[in-house]
Amino acid sequence: MNKNNDAIYDATQLGTGRMLVLGLQHMFAMFGATVLVPALTGLSVSATLLFAGLGTLLFHLITKKKVPAFLGSSFAFLGGYFAFNTNTDPSMIPYASFGVACAGLMYVLLAALIKAFGAKKVMKYFPPIVTGPIIIAIGLTLSGSALENCQQSWPVAIIALLVIIICNMWGRGMIKIIPVLMGVIVSYVCAAFMGIVDTSVIASAPWIGLPVAMDNTVFSLFGHADTALLISAVITILPISLATMVEHIGDISAISSTVGENFIADPGLHRSLIGDGLATTLAALFGAPANTTYGENTGVLNLTKVYDPRVIRLAAVFAIVLSFSPKFAALIAAMPAATIGGISLVLYGMISAAGVRNVVENRVDFTNNRNVIIAALILVLSIGIKYGTGAAQAVNLTVGSVTISLSGLAVAAIVGIVLNAVLPGKDYEFTAENKEDSEKFPNFEV
Repeated sequence: MNKNNDAIYDATQLGTGRMLVLGLQHMFAMFGATVLVPALTGLSVSATLLFAGLGTLLFHLITKKKVPAFLGSSFAFLGGYFAFNTNTDPSMIPYASFGVACAGLMYVLLAALIKAFGAKKVMKYFPPIVTGPIIIAIGLTLSGSALENCQQSWPVAIIALLVIIICNMWGRGMIKIIPVLMGVIVSYVCAAFMGIVDTSVIASAPWIGLPVAMDNTVFSLFGHADTALLISAVITILPISLATMVEHIGDISAISSTVGENFIADPGLHRSLIGDGLATTLAALFGAPANTTYGENTGVLNLTKVYDPRVIRLAAVFAIVLSFSPKFAALIAAMPAATIGGISLVLYGMISAAGVRNVVENRVDFTNNRNVIIAALILVLSIGIKYGTGAAQAVNLTVGSVTISLSGLAVAAIVGIVLNAVLPGKDYEFTAENKEDSEKFPNFEV
């Protein structure tokens, strides 16, 4: 893979001041989406920033400080948190977090299998015909909550939506990189002028404080955990990792292509998976959202042509420092529901669009009946169970004295994986050509 001669791989030549500015830019690029996840789910904004920073540093350590990736909050797991109503019942946060922590360990398991058998043999069980529709379903099942939030004030929601579109389509420089953050700021200010923002909470919050509340951590469950809820959390949330692990591979491929270095071969896909998975598990144990490699920061890399991972680590340090300000967390917590709704209309739609792209780019053949059946059942089960007439919006299985609730997404993922494994006529093979040009990734199987 050829490096870009115009790029900067050693940012120290720019001087300390410029490196700090570049680090701040990366922090702002991830900022809007990262803090939006706790705003939607009821998790702690401060803990989210802390473990986004710590998770990024852990990822860099495991990947030998070679991969310029930032790990921020993952939207893919929103359905898991909503299944436990964490946004309205804080007592459910530790249970949902336990499921997310277990999902993070799935990355480690997949990394071990890839190291032992190679990517091709392992990933054949998670082809685009399974992961694509799952990603599509994640966005669609979240769409209802976006519309509910918009109903607080449609004018504020529409302002947020329009700002994002304008910044993304016609913005220049940094504005184009942070359309979500711009949408939050503009609509938030408009909502404040309209009198629908409670500023008293912001005014009373201290400037400095600890970012983690132990009541929201998994450790708070020791000695009195509800076994049924723990099992439900694992079964409901664990299947989401099947989609996010494939998304991770795509992100690392994109970063490799942008930077001009084959990170899949060196430091290795198994290392990046372990870093991402352990960062997610660490965050979840302390009540923060799951982490994932951020495309926003890959966009900044492409814009600036500064590929030094040290700049990303500076952004991580800035996020950690900011996490110790409860006043900032209160500012996020006071964000109007309509602002969140307007932004969510775009973000949730983009999740589904990413699933469509996954299907299209991998050229899934829908003239093949097996593929149609798999995709159809994944979409119908995930959406049908979520928005069906049943009040629980889940499938309940009773085993002895334990009742396990399966979300529509969990049921759909399980059915999709099983059908793909047993139905004849497989037409997908996981190779370099499925992810990127084979000339860019000549040693994809590691």
